[in-house]
Amino acid sequence: MKEFLVEITTNVPEGTDPAEVDRRRTAEAVRARELAATGHLGRLWRPVGELRSIGLWRAADETELREKVLGTLPLRPWMTLVVTPVESHPNDPGKTDSTT
Repeated sequence: MKEFLVEITTNVPEGTDPAEVDRRRTAEAVRARELAATGHLGRLWRPVGELRSIGLWRAADETELREKVLGTLPLRPWMTLVVTPVESHPNDPGKTDSTT
């Protein structure tokens, strides 16, 4: 699978029922665990003091990532995504693959 850094900003539409927000957030946590278990979600960070996340995601290609991975997140309709394909740097101390 290819790797992608994805910056996610979630903006709940004004006037959304708080119960709907809670339902989606709970479902989001479940779906994130499922995607981690299948190898699609490698890491997820939240910059200190900010309401966005940055994650290391994996998929066959960007189309699969957007449609079959990120597209399955319950909060996706409220998300803005910035997707950056990444590959190992030759000097990466954590490099585990044999490619450049």
